[in-house]
Amino acid sequence: MKKIIITLIFAATASFASAQVLPFFQLGLKGGANFTTLSSPGTIFSVSNQAGYLAGAWARLGGLGFNFQPEIYATSKNVEISGTNGGKQTYTSLDVPLLFGGKIGAFGVGGRFYTGPLISFAIDKGQTFFDATGKAVSLDFHDQNYAWQFGAGLDIKRISIDLRYEAGITDQYYNGGQTKINLFNISLAYTLLKL
Repeated sequence: MKKIIITLIFAATASFASAQVLPFFQLGLKGGANFTTLSSPGTIFSVSNQAGYLAGAWARLGGLGFNFQPEIYATSKNVEISGTNGGKQTYTSLDVPLLFGGKIGAFGVGGRFYTGPLISFAIDKGQTFFDATGKAVSLDFHDQNYAWQFGAGLDIKRISIDLRYEAGITDQYYNGGQTKINLFNISLAYTLLKL
C-alpha cells in the first residue's frame, strides 16, 4: 500500500511539474461569440447589445506557471445605435491580443487567468482583410484601435473555454458622436500542437 501511495504522489508531482513548471509551447484554433456595448460620454445615443463572432488562431508559450499568449482573429462587432442618427453598425476587424497570465491545475485540467493589450486593425473602414493582415504582420500600429482584455479560461486536455471582457481605450466616431467599444466574448479553442 505504501508503494502505491508513493507512486501516485510521484505521478501527480511529475504531471504538475510538466504542466506548470517546464517550458512549453502550444498552437491552436479558436472560435466564439461576442456581445458588444458602446459607452458614450453624455447622452448622444444609447445602445443595445448585439451578438457578433470571432475566429482565428492562438499560440501559448511559458513555464514556471506563467505564459504569454498572442492571438490573431477576425471579429465582427454588431451594435444597434438609437438616437438622432442611429442605426445598426457592424465593426469588422482583425484583432491581435497579447496576453500574459498563469495556470493552475494538473492531469490535463487547469484554470487560467490572463490580461493584456489588444490591437484592432479595422477591416470595414476602407481596409480589406489582406490590408489588415499585412499591417498586423509588419507591426504597423499607426491609426489602429486599442483595448485591454481581462479573462479566465478552463483547459480540459486539448479543449479550452475562455470568457473575456474587452475594455475599449481608443475613441470610435459615429455621426458626430464619440464612443468606446466594450465587449464580452466567449470562445472555444482546440490545441493542434503541444511541445
